[in-house]
Amino acid sequence: MTNNGGSAVGLLSYETLVHAVAGATGSVTAMSVFFPLDTAKSRLQVDEKRRSRSTPVILAEIAKEEGFLSLYRGWFPVISSLCCSNFVYFYTFNALKKVAASGPGKPRPSRDLLMGVVAGVVNVLMTTPMWVVNTRLKLQGVKFRNEDLHQTHYRGIFDAFSQIIANEGVGTLWNGTLPSLILVLNPAVQFMFYEALKRKAGKGGRRISSAQIFLIGAIAKAIATTATYPLQTVQAILRFGQYKGDGKGGLMGSLSNIFFLFMDRIKNHGFLGLYKGLEAKLLQTVLTAALMFVIYEKITAATFKVMGLNKKMKH
Repeated sequence: MTNNGGSAVGLLSYETLVHAVAGATGSVTAMSVFFPLDTAKSRLQVDEKRRSRSTPVILAEIAKEEGFLSLYRGWFPVISSLCCSNFVYFYTFNALKKVAASGPGKPRPSRDLLMGVVAGVVNVLMTTPMWVVNTRLKLQGVKFRNEDLHQTHYRGIFDAFSQIIANEGVGTLWNGTLPSLILVLNPAVQFMFYEALKRKAGKGGRRISSAQIFLIGAIAKAIATTATYPLQTVQAILRFGQYKGDGKGGLMGSLSNIFFLFMDRIKNHGFLGLYKGLEAKLLQTVLTAALMFVIYEKITAATFKVMGLNKKMKH
C-alpha cells in the first residue's frame, strides 16, 4: 500500500508541477531567442530544391526574399506546441523520477533512459496533432524552390485543425507519429546524458554553476540531435503532409514511407543529404536546450527556496 501511495504522490505532487512549469517556461524563452535558426532548419528539411548553405546565408536569403519578420513565421503555433510538449515531458519525467527515488537502488543512466522513453511516448501521443498544425503554419506563405510543394491557406491554429480534419481526416493529425515515437530516443538520450553529467558535476555536494548547466545541456543535446537527425528530417516531411507515399496505410505504410524517404534523400543528395540543415539544427537545438536548462534550474531552485523545499532539489 505504501508504494501505491508513493506513486500517487509522485505523479500528482506540487514539486512535479513546478518542474513542468519551469521546463515549459525555459523552453519557450529559449526557443523565442533562437527561433530564426529553427526557420532555417525547417526550410532546408522540407524544400529539397533549396541549396544547403551556411546558416547565416540561408537566414539572409529568407529575410531578403520574404522580409525580416518571415524569420519568425509560425512563432505562436510553435511556441504553443512547445509549451504543451515540454510541460507534458517534464511533468511525466519528473513524476517517474520521484516515484523511482522512493524505491530501492541508486539513480543510474539506464533508469534515466527508460524514464525518458516513457515520458517521450506520452508526450508524442498527446501533442503530435499540435506539431502537425504548427509545421503547416510555419511553412505557410513560404517561397519554395520546389514547385511540387503547394501553398496552404489557414487562418490560424483552430482553422488549421478544422481544415485538416475536414479535408484530410482526423488521422492526418498524427502524421509522422511513427518517426516521432522512434525519436523519443532524442530527449531520452539528452536527459540521460544531462542527468549523468549533472550528477558527476555535483558529486560531493559541489554547487553547479549556470555556466556548467549551460555546457552540460549543450553537450547532452548535441549528442542526441546528431544521432537522430536523419529521422527528424523524415518527420518534418511527413508532418508537412505533401508526401504521397505508396498509398499503404497502418504501420507497414508508415514504415515504407520512412524507408522510401530515406532512400529518396540518399539517391538525390547522397548520404550527407540526410543531414541537410544539421548545422542550423545543431545551432538552434544546442543553444536552445542549454539556455532552457539554465532557466529551468533557476526557476525550480528559486521556487523551492521560496516555498521552503530546498531539500527536494537534491537528486
